[in-house]
Amino acid sequence: METENLSSWTSSMALTVPGLALLAICSFYLLVRRGWRGGKPRRYAPVVGTVFHQLYHVRRLHDYHTDLFRERKTFQLLAPASRRQIYTCDPAVVEHILRTNFANYGKGWFNYENMKDLFGDGIFAVDGDKWRQQRKIASYDFSTRALRDFSGAVFKRNAAKLASIVSSNAASKKSMDFQASAESHSRPSSSVVLAVSSN
Repeated sequence: METENLSSWTSSMALTVPGLALLAICSFYLLVRRGWRGGKPRRYAPVVGTVFHQLYHVRRLHDYHTDLFRERKTFQLLAPASRRQIYTCDPAVVEHILRTNFANYGKGWFNYENMKDLFGDGIFAVDGDKWRQQRKIASYDFSTRALRDFSGAVFKRNAAKLASIVSSNAASKKSMDFQASAESHSRPSSSVVLAVSSN
């Protein structure tokens, strides 16, 4: 009798334990899948395609992205190995990613491995403390005052050259293409600022 009860109890437990384990796994999966946070589902940007859509539109990729941005300001594209790429042109989302909640949007090991040959351990490839250190160093070069002071000096120098050319052409009553001249003398200003800022 005792062995019969023990056998019955063992067989019912053999069915109950895996059943409870399966129920727990399914419940956990559903909570994670829905992005459960204290009873509130997380909101994600809509998925509009995959990286294969980008390959299909590779010849007009920028136009393709522009078309997607016309429909919505933020969207996701799915990539292989369960990776997501988030695209946005919404200033509030950019501020959320870069300022408010930066730690949750790291580049990750996958992107670091793919970008390290080009960028090394530079600000565009790293996360965490390395990124913070490089951002702090770069912030001095990219401060509004530093850029304004430097670009102002470069602009004044190029404006003086342009004024000299216009003055000499006016004195000799020579015609000139002012638009082309103005463009050619303003372009070096922005080029010099960008070149110096990136060093």
